[in-house]
Amino acid sequence: MTEEANLRRAIALYDRFTHEGMDRRAFMSELTRIAGGATAASLLLTSVAARAQAQPQVAPDDARLRIQAIEWEPRPDRVYRGYNAAPGEASDLPVVLVIHENRGLNDHIRDVARRVAVAGYSAVAPDWLSPAGGTPADEDRAREMIGQLDMAETIADGAAMIRWLASTEGGSRRVGIVGFCWGGALVNRLAVEAGTALSAGVSFYGPAPDPSQAAHVQANLLVILAGLDARVNATGEPWIAALRSAGKGDGITYPGVNHAFHNDTSQARYDRAAAGAAWAATLVHFERHLRG
Repeated sequence: MTEEANLRRAIALYDRFTHEGMDRRAFMSELTRIAGGATAASLLLTSVAARAQAQPQVAPDDARLRIQAIEWEPRPDRVYRGYNAAPGEASDLPVVLVIHENRGLNDHIRDVARRVAVAGYSAVAPDWLSPAGGTPADEDRAREMIGQLDMAETIADGAAMIRWLASTEGGSRRVGIVGFCWGGALVNRLAVEAGTALSAGVSFYGPAPDPSQAAHVQANLLVILAGLDARVNATGEPWIAALRSAGKGDGITYPGVNHAFHNDTSQARYDRAAAGAAWAATLVHFERHLRG
């Protein structure tokens, strides 16, 4: 079997592990079989998984930005912490919520928030694990905690955040959201729940709701899919069709790329060309619906 075929099998296996609750021991056993040995499996896992030490695209101390840790209470007794990045001294900017993957709020998502800020928005990256104590350093534990969240409560909290930001008290600002994987799924669900308070959303390869829910979406959505991501595309493609039919958005599928192709901390899955094109499309979407 070719090296490329083994890599694709490893990526599919890793997605089972990170998204379907596969046991770590069983995962490593199968990965070792694919790679042909324990040492090769470790190297293969390093290329497929995200690297915490990856170089950010926008530095944490970028002089163009104002960075701060924030805390707020979207609903009574539901306290959230997060990361805010905004350009310089600008005020009254549109707000974009940056929604993390199932590893929680980490340095990669903080970097994505800074990329949003450099584009001229106030980026807020909530730690959606805040009600459970916050994102731990152990990614496996973070995924377990994500799986234990009460999603009805999480969606209600997110909708409350969006409504407050769009309210007079919150500055009457236009609000957008962008999310990846687990966060992409949350984008889709918040678009259903938030009503007219949300102006725009971009969902990167996140499982989608039943297509009938598209009728409840008031924002304009852009749904981005990876051509090789059969698991997500099974719900994502009908969701795009329903959004188009309802006049609530559109989608782009990038052929030949894997789930998480935008995440530049994953050497094997990252696709520079597709990631650049998808990010450009994201910024065009926000420019049109948050500033237009």
